[in-house]
Order: sequence, then C-alpha cells, then structure tokens
Amino acid sequence: MCENACMDTDWEDLKTVFYLVEAGSLAQAGLRLGVNYTTVARRITRIEATLGQQLFLKAKAGYTPTEAGLQVADAAAHMENHNHRLRRSLSASQDQMTGTLTITVPPLLVGPYLAEVLKRFRDKYPNVEMNVRATIQTLDLNRPDADIAIRISNTPDGALVGQRLAKQRTASFASYEFAKTITGDPDQPIAWVGLAHWKGPPKEVVQHYQNSKIAYQFDDMTALIGAVQNGLGVVRMTMFLGLTTPGLVQVPLLPPKPYKDVWVLTHSDLRAAPKVTAFKEILIPYFKGKASEFWGKEV
Repeated sequence: MCENACMDTDWEDLKTVFYLVEAGSLAQAGLRLGVNYTTVARRITRIEATLGQQLFLKAKAGYTPTEAGLQVADAAAHMENHNHRLRRSLSASQDQMTGTLTITVPPLLVGPYLAEVLKRFRDKYPNVEMNVRATIQTLDLNRPDADIAIRISNTPDGALVGQRLAKQRTASFASYEFAKTITGDPDQPIAWVGLAHWKGPPKEVVQHYQNSKIAYQFDDMTALIGAVQNGLGVVRMTMFLGLTTPGLVQVPLLPPKPYKDVWVLTHSDLRAAPKVTAFKEILIPYFKGKASEFWGKEV
C-alpha cells in the first residue's frame, strides 16, 4: 500500500507514524520527536487523510496500529535507516576537524573525568563543537543519537564497536564524621542510605551487623550523595564515585566487589571517522591512567 503513496507523503508525517507505532502513545512519540502530543495527533490526522487509510485504532489505553499503519511504519523505518546510514557515511568521510561531535555519557562521569578529556580535545581541535548528552538512558547509535557513547555495562551492544575504558568495583563509603562512629561492634546499629529500589542493606553487612537497616531512600543519585556527604549514613557505590566525591571516605563494612565496566562505543560505520578517532586518542589513555580510581583497594 505504501510503496508509491508514501513517496508523495511528508517525511515528518511518515516518521511520526513510525515513532507512534514504537511508543504507543502520543506523549511518548512526541518526546522522541521533540514535539508536543498535539503536533503528533495533527500529523497522524493529516497523513490518514492524505493516504485515505486509518492507520491507528484510538483508545484510552493508547494507539494501536492497523495493518496499514504497520505498513507505513515499516516504510518509514527503512527510509530513516537509509538516512542514518547516509549521515554516518558523510561523517566518516569528512577529513576536516570541523562540525559537531556528539557524545553521550552518564552524568556522574562528566565532572571527575570527561570534563578534562573535553578540555584537552577542545584545546587541540578548537573548530569542533562538542555536544554532550549527559544521561543514564541508552541512546541509539544506529539513529544517530550520538557519535560516541560512554556506557557502564557488562554487556555492551554487540552491534557496536568499542573498548573497555576501566574495570570497576563497588565498596562502602560514608562521611568522615559518620565513619568515626563505626566501632566494629557487631551489635552496633548501622544506618544505610540507598536508592528507592533497594530492599535492604547488603547481605554481607547484615551477616556481621545484624542491626543494620536502610534509614533513608532516595530516587535520585545526586540527592543520595548529598545525604551521605552530610552524615546520614553509609552507602554502597562505585569506587570512582566514592573516591572523587568530596567529604567521603571508604569504610571497611563491605569488601570491594566487581561491578559493571566502563566502555567507549561507536557505530561500526564511524570507527574510522576523524573526529571520533581523534577523541578516542585522548579519551582512552586518560581513562587508562585513572584505572586505579575505578578499581580501588581493600581497606
């Protein structure tokens, strides 16, 4: 149905069908497209009128695509993939160090580590604009949401090419003042600070300190860190975070435990792109030099 008709249809409308099929709701499709939900609804109405087909069944639970809607979404997906391949190809073939380099990275890695890499790269290549997307979401490098992704994972995307930047461990940390209150007495109550999904203190701690309990829970890591800095309790966190956060000290309640590694990943089409290669030539040695901060030590 869509092979010829879609060629005469507005690309933004076609793309909107694709994103709505994936998201299932106007609001979620709008977030991914960077528009509001009323714009999504208007585009759907327009393309249905243009094609003379109902593309979605509308209900309170969301938008369910019809067979025609699935056909249109499939055609739009192929067109978008072709567009992305073209953009990656053009980026990879550009031999001048100009334009924009987009990087996605977990927010907590920016201050203590990535900022220095960005500065060194910018000093060396002043004509390249840096677009940093600091997020814990896994952005899609196939679309191109980013040229380079720095991710914390034990199972990085096998469709991408990459290299491990650092092996990580976690341990227990507290403020200096709170650390002084830990006596080693197994009957001592230990207050822990955790994220909202934590069910209780680490099992290894409860075995030795039976009166340990989660005293505070937060739904945001930055808020949790602030709480621990101000002496509300002990937290398990990655070594790099504990060692680079002012006012915290490692406490011997938990032995260091392996955690997810830090990786740098790119799409295979961009592995030899000049800007990507130049950035990794600064990024990788810098992180290798900081390896001890991610692995930590026994206390």
